[in-house]
Amino acid sequence: MSQSDVFHLGLTKNDLQGAQLAIVPGDPQRVEKIAKLMENPVHLASHREFTTWRAELDGKAVIVCSTGIGGPSTSIAVEELAQLGIRTFLRIGTTGAIQANINVGDVLVTTAAVRLDGASLHFAPMEFPAVADFACTTALVEAAKASGATTHIGVTASSDTFYPGQERYDTYSGRVVSRFKGSMEEWQAMGVMNYEMESATLLTMCASQGLRAGMVAGVIVNRTQQEIPNAETMKNTESKAVQIVVDAARRLL
Repeated sequence: MSQSDVFHLGLTKNDLQGAQLAIVPGDPQRVEKIAKLMENPVHLASHREFTTWRAELDGKAVIVCSTGIGGPSTSIAVEELAQLGIRTFLRIGTTGAIQANINVGDVLVTTAAVRLDGASLHFAPMEFPAVADFACTTALVEAAKASGATTHIGVTASSDTFYPGQERYDTYSGRVVSRFKGSMEEWQAMGVMNYEMESATLLTMCASQGLRAGMVAGVIVNRTQQEIPNAETMKNTESKAVQIVVDAARRLL
């Protein structure tokens, strides 16, 4: 491997062709879909949860790289992309809302995250806020509103686990440790919009290192109503959010 290769992503700096912005979904299967909404999409590498494509917006290179689920793998993708020259990260995901006024199919733009993860502590102490970059947030809000999507802007709870950390009781044990019992009701009372699993790590990493990051997610379930999403609704919501993140990327280039 050449000196410019990074450990996990299987990329060289030359592969990026000067790209400074990356769109980072969690799911490797979303990467190709996103890249093909832009010009000249090219598959670069696939290794474990990390699939990377390069494409162009208005002649400028953009990277699309999956992070996998959760903070630890997200931190690897962000770190290695930053080493290769990426300075702006736009996360695109799906999410479960916890406020009754947020509907399935709506779009959420995260301004900051509740740090319920562990990975972010490896970059900054808990007192440091997991806050999104203002320019990234503005671009995502403008793109979401331009799409006609019902858009909510606010705080996300970002958990290491899908089940206990998000106070789900429909599990093998049916048990949630005392730290998280009643936690969803508390977040609701504080106006927290939703749960997901990556934004605390992404936003803390970037804000503490002079990088830019923003986060948009499509709502596939409202947990005040049900826990399991409808497959067709999930597909349509994901498609909407993907279009928004590409438009936001164009605004930031």
